[in-house]
Amino acid sequence: MRLFSLTKEIAIDLGTANTIIIHNDKIVIDEPSIVALDSKTGKLIAVGKEAQQMQGKEHEGIRTVRPLRQGVIADFNAAELMIRGFIKKANKKKSMFSPSLRMVVGIPSGSTEVEIRAVRDSSEHAGGRDVYMLYEPMAAALGIGLDVQAPEGNMIVDIGGGTTEIAVISLGGIVSNKSIQIAGDDLTDDIQGHMRRAHNVRVGERTAELIKINVGSALTELENPPEDYIVHGPNQMTALPMEVPVSYQEISHCIEKTISKIEAAVLGALEQTPPELYADIVRNGIHLAGGGALLRGLDKRLTDKIGIQFHIAEDPLLAVARGTGVALKGIDKYSFLIR
Repeated sequence: MRLFSLTKEIAIDLGTANTIIIHNDKIVIDEPSIVALDSKTGKLIAVGKEAQQMQGKEHEGIRTVRPLRQGVIADFNAAELMIRGFIKKANKKKSMFSPSLRMVVGIPSGSTEVEIRAVRDSSEHAGGRDVYMLYEPMAAALGIGLDVQAPEGNMIVDIGGGTTEIAVISLGGIVSNKSIQIAGDDLTDDIQGHMRRAHNVRVGERTAELIKINVGSALTELENPPEDYIVHGPNQMTALPMEVPVSYQEISHCIEKTISKIEAAVLGALEQTPPELYADIVRNGIHLAGGGALLRGLDKRLTDKIGIQFHIAEDPLLAVARGTGVALKGIDKYSFLIR
């Protein structure tokens, strides 16, 4: 940042699971969306990775909070502290002036007026002077490198932590969209429940997340199967330590229902698509973005089920963030930005 730069431009992908901030085309923050607060005063103790390390290990003086649930702000105060904390982290180089911020923030396409206002207010309270918002599927399309202004249909399926966003984009607008509150967090909950029922072992949110990353699969048969993941935890009945190997087949069975709901939502969105755009989608394929796109075998499963080729974005976790960065540079040319 230059010494006298008064306006700093940042793009934020405010996700349920991760928050990514881009400044000058560089990712300056890519951390979990979580804060640790002082239980008595409500003051910020840690944000992002440091706060995540405290999760599940707090004493009564500290509480960890995930400010976003299912893609929307659930705790307004914590969200504001989190955005402010991340901006402070990104702005490590001290300037003589505190810059007034111009922000573009990605939001779920199913957001209500109240939810949009909550994001705007949180961003403004955290120092944003000009706050623009952008629907996540549109941001993902820009981040993947699609020409969103072209007169042809492209379909994006963005599977985040709290919501799955499905949208058909043409001529710089969203023609049809479906936003369902079923996504990565539900897969994590499925795994926690399964470990309790099948193995009588209690696992926390972070361990369930690690199981999903290491052996999560949408198919029961994979060409390159991962090795079993060893889980350590207390037996529910005796509280004695247990060691349980978990295979990808086991996880694919336990997340089956949630994956089926995502499949049904994609089919539902295709049903609402006008025929001319449907033909474009069949030709171009459907683009998968978000952390959920990294689930092993998901693209193959959806391709086989729906009969249209699914393509995983080059860096699915960063697609929305990159798109908000693209939108930030073209604020004047993109009419779909929300003030």
